[in-house]
Amino acid sequence: MTELLLKSSVDGVCWPAVPEPRGSALLAVLFQLEQSQWCSAERLLERQMRQLGLLVAHARRRVPFYRGRLKGLRLGPDGGLRRDDWLRLPVLSRAEIQAAGDTLSSGSLPPNHGRTSEIFTSGSTGRPIRVVRSQLWELLWSAFTVRDHLWHRRDMSGKLAVIRESGAGKAPYPDGTAAPNWGGSSSPVFDTGPSVGLNITCGLEQQADWLRRQDPDYLLTHPSIVHRLAEHCLGGGIRLPGLRQVETISEVLRPATRALCRQAWGVPLVDMYTAREAGYIALQCPEHEHYHVQSEGILVEVLDETGRPCPPGEVGRVVVTPLHNFAMPLIRYEIGDYAEVGGPCPCGRGLPVLRRILGRKQNMLVMPSGEERWPLLSSEDMSRFLAVAPIRQYQFAQTALETIELRLVVGRVLTPAEETELRRWVVDKFGHPFDVRLSYHAEIPRTAAGKYQDFVSEVAT
Repeated sequence: MTELLLKSSVDGVCWPAVPEPRGSALLAVLFQLEQSQWCSAERLLERQMRQLGLLVAHARRRVPFYRGRLKGLRLGPDGGLRRDDWLRLPVLSRAEIQAAGDTLSSGSLPPNHGRTSEIFTSGSTGRPIRVVRSQLWELLWSAFTVRDHLWHRRDMSGKLAVIRESGAGKAPYPDGTAAPNWGGSSSPVFDTGPSVGLNITCGLEQQADWLRRQDPDYLLTHPSIVHRLAEHCLGGGIRLPGLRQVETISEVLRPATRALCRQAWGVPLVDMYTAREAGYIALQCPEHEHYHVQSEGILVEVLDETGRPCPPGEVGRVVVTPLHNFAMPLIRYEIGDYAEVGGPCPCGRGLPVLRRILGRKQNMLVMPSGEERWPLLSSEDMSRFLAVAPIRQYQFAQTALETIELRLVVGRVLTPAEETELRRWVVDKFGHPFDVRLSYHAEIPRTAAGKYQDFVSEVAT
């Protein structure tokens, strides 16, 4: 493993390094995370219940919204919660957060939780929300950022390239932005290399040219951008000789993107599951392609339609409770995503497993019978689809109960035979004789947060 270069804050001392106070706190948390990942699932849940007891006690005292909502919840002799009592608590919806306003914010914080700041979620559901968080919560966010680097053996002295900024006029082509380190999560402790950034709204050829010139060690961006960049580089013979690993975030990862990444650049792809309002939810296992829930920072429940926990192999709605944000507790918050639960991981970590992240309910196919299905656009499916015609980008949109619009960006005008074959593919894939309509575009638009969705449902359910 590459030696970690720690940053010293003491004059005249470079080795062993003595970090600044925030860096020392970060190292203390990382030391504990290194041990807790190997705890049993039962032990992790026990510690979560004790931490939740502290959060609930604070919420009842200091947060107006929860005074009645949590009134009957009992705490055990150790201050923790019983699992059965927890499962009887109501789930918190996005609409309730919006309606609650300031009544969800804490009147005061415990000592040493630091100052508060506010963020606004991207609003990819069409309902953005405001969230208040503390400096302590941000410290935990940093710890899981660094855990991800350590799990996947990144050399933090290398160059990190990020194509993620979506703000108008920020990180523009051709130069983008440059910083001397990897940002506030790593720089208080580690002597990292530089980072560079580019706006996601830049054109594909601009992104590829910028990336070629930067030749980074690591690339962090959305899965859809990786997919298109890899295809472009393969077609144009563009090599990235310095690249060691690709990291993806924010969107549902298509299986084909991993293979395409290796084919184009000869490097692995590592995915992560996060939310701005909740922090790190799950990180990809260092040894497998599924995800480990970050139990030290968040309780993640995957629930069926009756509100009971899903067993391994089942898909359910994701409900999260960040354990340390006392500034604005989100207790049993239904984040809007669906995921498949996995069994224990062969790597030996006790952290729960999510086998797949399936995305939001708005991305489910609605059958004429009213049944909702996940499109599950697998690698094998899409390889057959893309072999039909020179398709550069696509999106399936269910615009009515019996209608699928196939939105395409193509390399040339398609023949009638190709259009017929694409319609046949859609009908076969989704198992119903939908009215398949093709539309052609210069670019498939992204959401306000810069995310790309390969399937969207515009049918009210």
